[in-house]
Amino acid sequence: MKFMKLGSRPDTFYSVEALRSVSSDVSSDLIIQVNGSRYLLHKFPLLSKCLRLQRICSESPETLQRQIIQLPDFPGGIEAFDLCAKFCYGITITLSAYNIVEVRCAAEYLQMTEDVEKGNLVYKVGVFFNSCILHGWKDTIVTLQSTKTFPLWSEDLGITSRCIESIASKVLTHPSKVSLLHSHSRRVREDISCNGAESQRHRPTTKGWWAEDVAELSIDLYWRTMIAIKSGGKIPCNLIGEALRVYASRWLPNISGKVKANKEAAASSSDSDSANEVTSKHRMLLESIVSLLPSETGATSCSFLVKLLKAANILNASSSSKMELARRIALQLEDARVSDLLIPCLAHSSDALYDVDVVQSILEQFMSQGQSPPTSPPRSKLGIERRRRSRSAEIVDIELQEARRSSASHSSKLKVARIVDGYLQEIARDINLPLSKFIAIAETIPNFLRPDHDDLYRAIDIYLKAHPNLNKSERKKICRILDCKKLSVEACMHAAQNEKLPLRVVVQVLFFKQARAAATGGKVTELPSNIKALLAAHNIDPSKPPGPLSTTTSSHIPADDQWSMSVIKTPKSRTSTLRSKEALDDDLDENDMNFDGVRRPSMFKAFCALPTRPKRMFNKLLSMNRSGSEKN
Repeated sequence: MKFMKLGSRPDTFYSVEALRSVSSDVSSDLIIQVNGSRYLLHKFPLLSKCLRLQRICSESPETLQRQIIQLPDFPGGIEAFDLCAKFCYGITITLSAYNIVEVRCAAEYLQMTEDVEKGNLVYKVGVFFNSCILHGWKDTIVTLQSTKTFPLWSEDLGITSRCIESIASKVLTHPSKVSLLHSHSRRVREDISCNGAESQRHRPTTKGWWAEDVAELSIDLYWRTMIAIKSGGKIPCNLIGEALRVYASRWLPNISGKVKANKEAAASSSDSDSANEVTSKHRMLLESIVSLLPSETGATSCSFLVKLLKAANILNASSSSKMELARRIALQLEDARVSDLLIPCLAHSSDALYDVDVVQSILEQFMSQGQSPPTSPPRSKLGIERRRRSRSAEIVDIELQEARRSSASHSSKLKVARIVDGYLQEIARDINLPLSKFIAIAETIPNFLRPDHDDLYRAIDIYLKAHPNLNKSERKKICRILDCKKLSVEACMHAAQNEKLPLRVVVQVLFFKQARAAATGGKVTELPSNIKALLAAHNIDPSKPPGPLSTTTSSHIPADDQWSMSVIKTPKSRTSTLRSKEALDDDLDENDMNFDGVRRPSMFKAFCALPTRPKRMFNKLLSMNRSGSEKN
């Protein structure tokens, strides 16, 4: 830190309780009151340098007693007045970045200008400020930080704006040309004379060397400084984003714990006003950070944006800030982790653990982006050279561009689909999560973006276990988002034994498992003896192809119970549609779902009413992995 000494006389000021005086052979003739303290001083040294004191004394009638002057609202208090009074007496004072603002404001208040005496305090403080403070990095940071004590005075005197300009110019300058770069935030001290040389010179080694020091500023000064840095146009957007992350880490750590502590304090004492004030300051700080985020995608990590969104929910930030954060998260959602999306729900009207609505909003914005622009630009905007190109070459060029664009978009959406399935597995454990919201999140991802449904099946299985009181209709509803054809062999084996799944889903799983085995030439197992007995009891011969479904029967089946199965290719027919329809009575209980009984006529009639297939396919349709009954 640089400093400057003014004056040469030793300090002769002394205090007696609340009275300050100076040792002198001449009796004092002036009493000055500053913020409750009284000074017994002399007119001559003070009036010769302070124009304000001259005017006050000239306006007061002369008296033989000591003249009393009151200085209300003196900037800097008794510390600043002490320095100004000592300067008038020629006593040595030391100026540094820590006291230069208060001394400059006090000198301005007392009007210690060149009009009164050459080389007055205002001039000398200005020289030190321009030649030393503004040339040093940490000196400028400390000085700017101290202006928050005297905001109006500092603004009027131009101290704040000049410090901000100096910091911005140093950030935009090559690091090797910036001097005095000890980290202010680490409280490293190195005192050198204003005209002296540095004992050590530390140079920044990284491009973001300035972020940690600037993060020490209060939010209003930080915001203005970052605006000045961004307006220079030389700092990459990723460095701006990293600087904002450092600042948020400095001032918004464990924000949920702080808010909780504030709420508890407000509930247990009369400190609700102070707690609300703290929350309000944090809210303003967060909204300021959001306003400073670079417009470029990827300038800040998705994880950092989600942390800001979580803090915005906790602090009840403005809806515009939340929407902006959600929009930015959607632009780079493929970089998120499942844990990032687990945003706590703070709504009093909901008992859910996580805020699913904001995640759904993010997903909808993500899925809506990346739409292809028109395949051909307006003819009025085509240049002469473009018009001369052949139409075929233009079409090929556009197709290549769209192929690249759609490929990148599809890749990112595949990543997001995996993230969403993992997210569903986490929120499925919440016993207060409504079924409609679980399905809404799952349906934001189109079916074609899920190469397999294993992760989705796991999420459904977790939800069914966490919500055992779902009725039959609700279990059917949640299973409609599942495509049994996209389940792996391991998932099929698990689903076939899953008692929580509706019976029709288990039948579909078994059917597609056997269909896959038959199509790939794999081994198709025989039907278990209990299934054969069930078919025989209802005069169904599995060796003969069944007739088509009766339209009369189909018309009585509720639309809610009609389930579709996709196309199965056969040697005789390339596309044949399988639709399994059933009409289950309302009194069908859970005992009817065990495969060791013979009480399911409508289910198996509908199941066996398949289009024409090879006899081998029908003889070996179901592989019942639940073979416990056969073994017995």
